[in-house]
Amino acid sequence: MEISVEVPPYLRVHKDGTVERMAGIQVVPAGFDPNTNVVSKDILVIPEASVTARLYRPNFTPQNAKLPLVIYFHGGAFCISSPSDPLYHNSLNKLVAESNVVALSLNYRLAPEHPLPTAYQDSWAAIQWVASQAKAPEDWFRDNVDFEKVFLAGDSAGANIGHYMALKLNNVSKNDFELKVKGLVMVNPYFWGKEAIGVEITDPERKKMVDVWWDFVCPSDKGNDDPLINPFVEEAPSVEGVACEKVLVIVAEKDILRERGKLYHKMLSSSGWKGKAEFYETLGEDHVFHIFNPDCDKAQSLIKRIADFINEQTVN
Repeated sequence: MEISVEVPPYLRVHKDGTVERMAGIQVVPAGFDPNTNVVSKDILVIPEASVTARLYRPNFTPQNAKLPLVIYFHGGAFCISSPSDPLYHNSLNKLVAESNVVALSLNYRLAPEHPLPTAYQDSWAAIQWVASQAKAPEDWFRDNVDFEKVFLAGDSAGANIGHYMALKLNNVSKNDFELKVKGLVMVNPYFWGKEAIGVEITDPERKKMVDVWWDFVCPSDKGNDDPLINPFVEEAPSVEGVACEKVLVIVAEKDILRERGKLYHKMLSSSGWKGKAEFYETLGEDHVFHIFNPDCDKAQSLIKRIADFINEQTVN
């Protein structure tokens, strides 16, 4: 079949409209993971759109033990992967075990079949669904979630989603929303822009590749200066509206997206935002290395840093 669009290294679209993904297509079932002693199950969170999520908790969690909740948004440039991807499933098992939390990993719908802002809409609907579970029959939420200790987290595109969900929470009445988001974890956040900065200037080939991604998942006349991908443009909502007490920004030294993560942390720290912005850089590693090489020492250190951030936040 003839190819009409190619988006390396993720997918290609054929002229008949068929989408052929080249990454993020493997799946593993939910269940018990003996390596981490974490159990998971798949649940339906947005019935009208058939959007699911994978729910995790430490095995044999006592019935009335209230744990922090992590709402996780996976990466993949908005166009590949899922919570059932073995790489993400493994990473969530490790995070839940290290942090002693309940986690919900959202299977938001992907571009190009569902162009942006669908992923953002699904993510917001999922947060609303979670808030409704404080008095609902889903047993893991009812028995084991502390709705006063909720964290948003994600890597790459998922970190981008987390940022915009934290902004959206600022417009919600606390009386109408039965959860409190304490913190935001952003691992190698996927932000970009038309004008090259930092290492992007000296790496034009990789910059050209990243330029293509956003134009594909979110066609618009603003391109890579769309406020959804470039929170530094004038028309983007102010980071002062991030509705949580604490943010952890994590970057990797060899990541082409590193400069944007550093700039985000700097902008947040110097704004009128009342929270605490933390920063962590992994030396010698590239984008989301911890997903691809989860057993290396640096990946384990990264997961521990996230766990420390969550548990520091939950101290009364």
